[in-house]
Amino acid sequence: MTDNAMYIDAHQHFWQYDPQRDGWIDDSMKAIRRDFMPSDLKPVLREHGIQGCIAVQASQSEDETRFLLECAREHAFIKGVTGWVDLLSDKAGERLEHFSENVFFRGVRHIVQAEPDGFMSRPDFRRGITALKDFGLTYDILVHAHQLPEAIALVRQFPAQPFVLDHIAKPAVSKGVDRIWAGHIRELAQCGNVYCKVSGMVTETEGYCWEQGDFEPFLEAVTEAFGTDRIMFGSDWPVCLVAARYGEVVRLVRNFYSEDELPGIMGQNAVKFYGISGI
Repeated sequence: MTDNAMYIDAHQHFWQYDPQRDGWIDDSMKAIRRDFMPSDLKPVLREHGIQGCIAVQASQSEDETRFLLECAREHAFIKGVTGWVDLLSDKAGERLEHFSENVFFRGVRHIVQAEPDGFMSRPDFRRGITALKDFGLTYDILVHAHQLPEAIALVRQFPAQPFVLDHIAKPAVSKGVDRIWAGHIRELAQCGNVYCKVSGMVTETEGYCWEQGDFEPFLEAVTEAFGTDRIMFGSDWPVCLVAARYGEVVRLVRNFYSEDELPGIMGQNAVKFYGISGI
């Protein structure tokens, strides 16, 4: 990457592995049953010409948020943190205010993919979403494809709230593009306050077997829907390592988009969305 733009990995995780807390890492993912810390990622980013990253929560606790913020304080290449705050709590505003005192706290995510249908319609959840605007915070939408109608209803209710869809809503890549998923992606993208991360795709393949061509119809669909100014690259490291090397995930995006499109997708769009200029 030879231009002067800042390249950002907009979606990755750190953790000190805990078998009880991290039970979602099943036997098929045992390769990542270990610690993954900033010192592990820094040389990988450097190798691939990426200057920074956004650290995203992987467990639902304020301890996780504090851990990620401490990582950001100690490592300059971590440009922002998408943490967790209990948006269902009647004290959500107080907790958001507390964490917003830290310049690295840029947004919030809840693991909605694990929640029952109707979660995003809950009044207490939507009250929590309402509180985000007071602190200029973003919200990462983590859902499965069948939950997209709920996500669409959510973002329509909050047209001034910046949202980003994680992992293109985790479609079943090996089965090809499903017209229902594609229709919902187009519908979601009609809301101009929503971005989309081209991330997490390699782990949505059967047996983690894939080739570049498997992803191209999905990249075409999200690019047609969102345009290149609302798409951002994310590796989903270290989760991606169960299905691909970091460089392979980068190449999926670099090989699909033109050299003119890459600066936005590989960095500028994330800088704009997360407001990380100057950090």
